[in-house]
Amino acid sequence: MYIIVTRTFPPELGGMQSLMWGLSREMSKNFMIKVFADYYENHKNFDEQASFSIERVGGIKFLRKIRKAQLINEFLKENKVEGIFADHWKSLELIKTNKKKYCLIHGKEINHPVGSSLNKRVVKVLNNVTKVIANSEYTKNLAIKNGVDQDRIIVINPGADPVQELNKKSLEKVENLLKVKTPRLITVSRFDKRKNHEKIIMALRNLKQLYPDIVYICIGYGDEEENIKKLVEELDLTSQVMFFKDISSDLKNALVAKSNIFVMPSIIHKTSVEGFGIAYVEAAQYGIPSIGGKDGGASDAIDHDKTGLICDGNNLDDIYSSLNSMIENKKYIEFGKNAKEYVSKFQWNKTFEEYKKILN
Repeated sequence: MYIIVTRTFPPELGGMQSLMWGLSREMSKNFMIKVFADYYENHKNFDEQASFSIERVGGIKFLRKIRKAQLINEFLKENKVEGIFADHWKSLELIKTNKKKYCLIHGKEINHPVGSSLNKRVVKVLNNVTKVIANSEYTKNLAIKNGVDQDRIIVINPGADPVQELNKKSLEKVENLLKVKTPRLITVSRFDKRKNHEKIIMALRNLKQLYPDIVYICIGYGDEEENIKKLVEELDLTSQVMFFKDISSDLKNALVAKSNIFVMPSIIHKTSVEGFGIAYVEAAQYGIPSIGGKDGGASDAIDHDKTGLICDGNNLDDIYSSLNSMIENKKYIEFGKNAKEYVSKFQWNKTFEEYKKILN
């Protein structure tokens, strides 16, 4: 039996939630598992449909962490457990056991100044686990730089579920919304500095001169949302930028599938970094190529000049020229076909084979 301990889990939406759900589901096909997850509103219906046991822990963040660790420590005493998988180093910090421990790392949560109190805590936890599972080569190198034992680290890119069949009504809705607008750019992410919406919109101002019918679709919410909307107004791009949030997955998937280029040239903002970028993979499954940033793990998800482009997200000219080079000769069509083929390697049935290797 294996324990999976996570702070992020469905029905809450997000990349980390999808990752931990996929891992739990694949683990449950091969082993008995028990998941300890944070409380989330309306979780009961979801949990009842799962094929494995899920225990939820509520309360304020700090007390929740203590309570969850207590429950796991008690469970370990009373049950035969082979090992523990954790979504985050903090999920393991208070668990006392000699059982095998495996910790996933993603990027920004381990990126603290060397020698700082947070860095010392990260290193103490990760240098006492059986394996550290990095989501990309970039994250692996970041961990080594920050003091994690190199021999403990293995790279396993996040798994992706097969794409959902597109809903006809949603596709019709998208066609009615977009009409003749083309080329179509899209970003699906939180609005925060790292995702770099600001520079995409600044590049869009210049692209509008060449492609008057261009449209940029932004799906998400976050701290920078109002600033981005204000910038769109200031640059007179309200006819070119469309904002969506709190939409169904059917509509989101239809918007992605009907776009031409997924754009997310992420940058490093303070300690926040794009460790991988599952959104690039999700777009590629619909045959949509991506433009990603060189700072972070995007190059694990994008094969440069084949399934998309890697550019310097801090350089506006580079973002503009990358977009223009994909648009002007409709290179996005060829890249999109390549992308769809390339990302088959991220399917969970293939990814989980890598997990099996570390368990044997």
